[in-house]
Amino acid sequence: MKKFNLILPLFFVLFTTCEEPTKGTNENNEDYTTPKKIVFRSNRDGNREVYIMNVDGSNQKNMTNNPAQDGYAQFSPDGSRIVFESLRDGNREVYIMNVNGTNQTNLTNNSAEDGYPQFSPDGSQIVFLSQRDGNIEIYTMNLDGSNQTNLTNNSGYDDYPRFSPDGSQIVFLSLRDGNWEIYLMDIDGSNQTNLTNNPFVDGYSQFSPDGSQIVFYSNRDGNDEIYRIDKDRSNQTNLTNNSGNDRSPHVSPDASHIVFYSNRDDNDEIYIMDKDGNNQTNLTNNSGDDRSPQFSPDGSQILFVSRRDGIWEIYIMDIDGSNQMNLTNNPNEDWYPQFQP
Repeated sequence: MKKFNLILPLFFVLFTTCEEPTKGTNENNEDYTTPKKIVFRSNRDGNREVYIMNVDGSNQKNMTNNPAQDGYAQFSPDGSRIVFESLRDGNREVYIMNVNGTNQTNLTNNSAEDGYPQFSPDGSQIVFLSQRDGNIEIYTMNLDGSNQTNLTNNSGYDDYPRFSPDGSQIVFLSLRDGNWEIYLMDIDGSNQTNLTNNPFVDGYSQFSPDGSQIVFYSNRDGNDEIYRIDKDRSNQTNLTNNSGNDRSPHVSPDASHIVFYSNRDDNDEIYIMDKDGNNQTNLTNNSGDDRSPQFSPDGSQILFVSRRDGIWEIYIMDIDGSNQMNLTNNPNEDWYPQFQP
């Protein structure tokens, strides 16, 4: 049976009922909602664990704290819960916990590989990947782990699901046509449509904030470029259009800018551009590799990972590239950061 790595998805490199948290506090009355947090993965304790920290890098805490591998953690839309994947039961399962680390619960609880979880925008569902049907499919389930449903249900490999902002659709990647394509489907799995439909590799798709467009990268021009397409399959546009490889696009909350990483300067750097591709600017401009940029919820900062210090660390900077700061700053690798909403 084919194995898949959900801790590091292909292109870049998911609750018996849980107690409702009333305030984001633990038994010592430590507040986990103010100030806002960043969740990330670290191997500083000898295995991969889920950590959180304040947005200034202070108060770094191990939230999972067990001898197995935990990772790929994501906040719920209200910031009160964290969904993640864990190998503590001998195979990869989707877990959920309160933001303070309490009530860690296995949601998927089966012998197959499950992982790569994401909350729906309203926080009522979780989308995840599963190998339980012999190949990798996209599933959804309720927050208590009930109603686990195979949405894609085909013989191809489906990956990297992302909800539309209104939660009515899911954009994802699929190998069902022999190469990686961008697909769109309704939340119940109906109306699965190949948006890109070309013989090259298209990947890392993300909706614009209003849900009308999808940004992604494609190698159809001989190198990886950032593209934009309307949801109705029209207006596929190469935004970056240069000889380097451009990847991992992320749209700002106000839809005015796109941040991405590029090797056009001989190493991976974080770039920003206007939504139409104009004013492409190198923000990081150093000799180390910088990758995986994302905007803060208010659009004023960019979170990214950097190897400029010899290992992967989590950095933050203002959107003009100023005030670049190493948040994790320890001798072990830190990865997969996400802002608390």
